[in-house]
Amino acid sequence: MSFPLGFAENSIQLVPDGTLILHVFIILVMVYVLNATLFKPINQILASREKRTRGRLTEAEEIMESVSQKLADYERSLRQARSEAYALTEAQRTEAMKDRQQKLNEMRAQLAQSIAQEKEIIQRQAAEARTTLEAESRGIAREIGSRVLSRPISDAEIN
Repeated sequence: MSFPLGFAENSIQLVPDGTLILHVFIILVMVYVLNATLFKPINQILASREKRTRGRLTEAEEIMESVSQKLADYERSLRQARSEAYALTEAQRTEAMKDRQQKLNEMRAQLAQSIAQEKEIIQRQAAEARTTLEAESRGIAREIGSRVLSRPISDAEIN
């Protein structure tokens, strides 16, 4: 039984024949068909997905950066508002302390003036009381001296 060279049991075919060209042609056609129908659409889908993913990722990064910037601006404005509030509170407290000190000084001045007036009144009353007491004591002394001496006494004799 004789087999063609390609189907020989124990033989090794070392010489290429016409089927090799046919196999290469079939492989090339298969690569072209697979490339046109499978690989190109899949590669396009993967590229668009990658583009969308990176685009969305970039968009998300931009949004996160914007949010971080806005948060930093918010915190900065909050600190500024707090410091302004503290400054305003301190200014109001200082103004209140000045008003209080001014009122206290006015009250002290009024009190000092009132005390001075009262001292003047008391000194005037003391002088009047001395004058009155002196006059009364001279009168009483004259009367006591007249009774003791049994005669009238003049003012010149009392001194």
